[in-house]
Order: sequence, then C-alpha cells, then structure tokens
Amino acid sequence: MVITDIKVRKTFDESPMKAIVSVTFDNQLAVHDIKVINTKEKLFIVMPSRKNPDNTYRDIVHPINAEFRASLEKAVIEAYEAKLAEETENFAVGSTAE
Repeated sequence: MVITDIKVRKTFDESPMKAIVSVTFDNQLAVHDIKVINTKEKLFIVMPSRKNPDNTYRDIVHPINAEFRASLEKAVIEAYEAKLAEETENFAVGSTAE
C-alpha cells in the first residue's frame, strides 16, 4: 500500500494530543482520526479506536506488522511537523504585516 495523501485536520497546542490526521492509501482507502501524541520522549501515532462497554479501547483499524507501522508513523509525523512549520511561518508573516 502506498500513502497517497496525508491531511493534518486539526492541531492542538495545550494537550499531549497534538493533531488529528487522515491518511489515504492508493487513492482508494482513507483512514481518519489517527492521533499524533507527544510524550516527553517522542511523538507517536494512535490509530482510530472506539470505547468498549468495559471502558477499554479497541483499534478500529491498525497496521499488522511493525515495518508498516513504522513507515506510517514516520509519514504522519513528518506531515504533522510540516503543518506546524507552515502554521509558524503563516503566523510570523501575519504578525509582521501590522
């Protein structure tokens, strides 16, 4: 599967959850609500999930092997970092326009 599009839909400043992302594969399948989480050590992704009646969470969709997970995580985090850079640049341009 080839990642053909990544959309960083929302970003958050004051939370461990830094972004919500949608990823399209082969221009045919979209996976929404992938979360980018920040810990003290690193950024990582959390796949879309739902809450079970026993208050546990179960992934709705997830990578089957570590290699694919690593490549997906790398691509999503790179897209998130690019979005942050773009937002920072836009903010800087907007603040100098006064």
